[in-house]
Amino acid sequence: MNEHTLSRRLERVAALVPADARLADIGSDHAYLPVALMRRGLIAMAVAGEVATTPFSAAQRTVRENGFEAHIRVRLADGLAAIEADDGITAISLCGMGGETIRDIFEAGKARLNGRERLILQPNGGEPELRQWLMDNGYRIVHEDVLRENRFDYEIIVAEPSGPVVYSPEALYFGPLLMTERSPSFLDKWQRRLRNKQRSLAGLQRARQGVSEHTLHDIAQQVRWITELLG
Repeated sequence: MNEHTLSRRLERVAALVPADARLADIGSDHAYLPVALMRRGLIAMAVAGEVATTPFSAAQRTVRENGFEAHIRVRLADGLAAIEADDGITAISLCGMGGETIRDIFEAGKARLNGRERLILQPNGGEPELRQWLMDNGYRIVHEDVLRENRFDYEIIVAEPSGPVVYSPEALYFGPLLMTERSPSFLDKWQRRLRNKQRSLAGLQRARQGVSEHTLHDIAQQVRWITELLG
């Protein structure tokens, strides 16, 4: 993968960035996403934020080699601290990290949000916790996608500020739009996940000792939800 050829996941994310957006790509790694979008003429400007020096340097190099220093600002910063008020950001992408980590980045950096940004998020697990934060903070989920790449299932969540919104526990778990649309890739994911949950539950029930009732209840509930979803 590079700025010329994005992974399938990042191509899906790229397609969800609004035209002429002012994008903040947080955890930008090599800045492949903002550079690819700039090369295609799809965004107006970008901030590439990185908290670690090695990927920060790699992002600087990618931007420099493509001649976009005037349009992409590469910043060494923790989370949303990469965003400055005069950036006028209209879209924020966070990809390839846990949903709880994404949630914590938004919670810590709430003061940096202007309340108008589209959030394009590709969590590696922890989707329910991320959806809970979005709901609690007045973001409506406007698009969801699921894809399988390199034997892993990934979800993409797009949210926009909307004011109060309420999702059921099941909607937070499965995704309100995904569970309604029931695409083949979504159903395939949950068939695999059901088998794994059933094995985990059986193992915990056999062990019993040292296993909390709360843990058993949670997994049993998830098995019930998935079974009902699959019908």
